[in-house]
Amino acid sequence: KCRTGPLDIVFVIDSSRSVRPFEFETMRRFMMDIISNLDVGPNATRVGVIQYSSQVQNIFSLKTFFTRADMERAINSIIPLAQGTMTGLAIQYAMNVAFSTQEGARPLHKRIPRIAIIVTDGRPQDRVTEVATQARNAGIEIYAVGIQRADMNSLRAMASPPLEEHVFLVESFELIQQFAKQFQDKLCGVDMCVEREHGCQHSCVSTPGSFYCECNPGYRLNVDGKTCSPIDACADGRHGCQHHCVSLRGSYSCRCRAGYYLSQNKRNCIMIDYCSFGNHSCQHECVSIPNGHYCRCRSGFTLQPDSKSCRATDLCNGVDHGCEFKCVSTEGSYHCVCPEGQQLQADGKTCSKCGAGHVDLVMVIDGSKSVRPQNFELVKQFVNRIVDLLEVSPQGTRVGLVQYSSRVRTEFPLNKYHSADEIKKAVMDVEYMEKGTMTGLALKHMVEHSFSELEGARPLSHNIPRIGLVFTDGRSQDDISEWARRAKESGIVMFAVGVGKAVEEELRAIASEPVEQHFSYSADFTTMTHLVENFSLNICPEEGKGETEIRSPCECEALVQFQTNTVAILQSLTEKNILWARALAQMTARLEDLEKQIANKK
Repeated sequence: KCRTGPLDIVFVIDSSRSVRPFEFETMRRFMMDIISNLDVGPNATRVGVIQYSSQVQNIFSLKTFFTRADMERAINSIIPLAQGTMTGLAIQYAMNVAFSTQEGARPLHKRIPRIAIIVTDGRPQDRVTEVATQARNAGIEIYAVGIQRADMNSLRAMASPPLEEHVFLVESFELIQQFAKQFQDKLCGVDMCVEREHGCQHSCVSTPGSFYCECNPGYRLNVDGKTCSPIDACADGRHGCQHHCVSLRGSYSCRCRAGYYLSQNKRNCIMIDYCSFGNHSCQHECVSIPNGHYCRCRSGFTLQPDSKSCRATDLCNGVDHGCEFKCVSTEGSYHCVCPEGQQLQADGKTCSKCGAGHVDLVMVIDGSKSVRPQNFELVKQFVNRIVDLLEVSPQGTRVGLVQYSSRVRTEFPLNKYHSADEIKKAVMDVEYMEKGTMTGLALKHMVEHSFSELEGARPLSHNIPRIGLVFTDGRSQDDISEWARRAKESGIVMFAVGVGKAVEEELRAIASEPVEQHFSYSADFTTMTHLVENFSLNICPEEGKGETEIRSPCECEALVQFQTNTVAILQSLTEKNILWARALAQMTARLEDLEKQIANKK
């Protein structure tokens, strides 16, 4: 057996069409004869095999098998590729893949020799000189074995120096098995740890023609390459201890600061839960801290001087406020608020969506190649978040969607769907187009088709606002100026959203005046969701109510309606909490003053 030390050996076998079946069998035998004399194992010699012709095929890698029997079975199952002779490609694969640590090669700092045995019968059909040089410079020792028709110049270009020890030419396939014994002697050599006085303090590892010293676990090799020193396992910072690392000879242990104990993984520290002892006497919540605890009150309550009991200060927490979105406490009172883009209804509790006004909204989204599939899914989610702000119905808000790249496609017109759920499902079913970025063509399509009455836009005489929202991630490949101008001249309020490499100049050209309120930008797709709030603030307040008449707030009918609504709100609040009584009295007095003013004017 070859017991001079561990090796990483990869056989690179030529299985081109020039190698006849019976000849390939002798190559199998050659590999198995060499393997039979190696001391194989995970900590000894590792073996890998690749075959090549016009392509490269990995038979098994250095980490696949560690017994000769498994290796021989895999070698016997090889089916020759029988194509061209791309030897350079095979060397490139061996260097980049077969000898990588991911495929089982030991790291270079362990100084395990990396040996490639190339067996070929012909002239390479690609260049080998440059890639072979790169492989040798990467630390791979190359043996070039040529059989019968092999080209000697190519063998010499591939092999490591000295060439007389690394280049072999066998006259025929029948002689390769006899050559295996000669090659085995060349590969193994002598055990240098036995033949020489190595001087290693701990252990000696033999390699072909040389040796090196290794230290026992917990020690490192000194600069003299022979003696060993204990390793401070804490010094390299890789111990993983959360708090403190205590170095031992060749090892370490983790310790925790006061108030913590070591977890089961022996690295992380867990704070002692003093609250779990059951003697804290906190009225609401007990919070553990290192070396102790403190009491904390729930939201709307204040901790009392005894540091244990709590008293309510948040009326929202103590009454049935009925707020749809959020209750906000004030001193001695509370009121309801709504999220951005929604308004508080007359009952003082519920919130309205953007549908308080009616719009025809067409969204034009960029489906070009630069967007990429995963980001296109984020765009669709962005569209659906805008839909969530709207109150969709045939008489309320209508939504259409257009996608563009090198061409334009109407995904669905304004009159296609009549509910938000239908629209959101249709949006998620939209397929990504890819290709170019023809924003100008998309604007033309929107003006000429999307806002036509045929596709569901309501007549201009109905005074329904028309809103166009253009979403893009890059520079347009056509001119946008003319159709951006026409869109605005036709009465469409234009919003422009840019992401990533979108061009600000183009976004401003698309957006309506004032531009700052009608264009937005986000650096990437994952952070663009905040733009939805911008649209809720800019789109919703500008929406009209169709043909609804807008009356002066000073007219008598408006004042009566205002009084009726106010009284209804005050009555509702009075039922909920006696604290509103003071506010009711003030509001009633205010109304009486307003009535007197009206009477005086008449």
